[in-house]
Amino acid sequence: MNISIITVGKLKEKYLKQGINEYLKRLSAYAKVEVVELSDEKAPENLSEVEMEQVKGKEGERILAKIPQDTHVIALAIEGKMKSSEQLADDLDKLATYGKSKIAFVIGGSLGLSSDVMKRANDTLSFSKMTFPHQLMRLILVEQIYRGFRINRGEPYHK
Repeated sequence: MNISIITVGKLKEKYLKQGINEYLKRLSAYAKVEVVELSDEKAPENLSEVEMEQVKGKEGERILAKIPQDTHVIALAIEGKMKSSEQLADDLDKLATYGKSKIAFVIGGSLGLSSDVMKRANDTLSFSKMTFPHQLMRLILVEQIYRGFRINRGEPYHK
């Protein structure tokens, strides 16, 4: 299975990089996982609705340019579907079973994802109704993908 994590914004915090790299190393036994970092649009604090949509649109264009046609896309969004770790593991297992070997998880910038990216998504995922920094979501996501593979293999970890 080939998994891409397409994310807007650069990861600066050393401790998050270390955690992500640890899980990427562990995941290498199960799948090929790549993190694609895209630059975020610079935007002032007080944006109008139109300006917010323009920023999300520009970021969305960069995201969509990185997604091949034959890729199953899962967009991380606060309004996405909430799933347990076991449900995410089951989703990954079903995708593999039905020949969907290319999966892209998409994490938007601070304003979220454009409507075009959401339309391209085959599924949505939310980890909480709370808002998290997108850098932290990257760590949580790779941990949950790793946990999913461990669950599917019947290996101890998911307690």
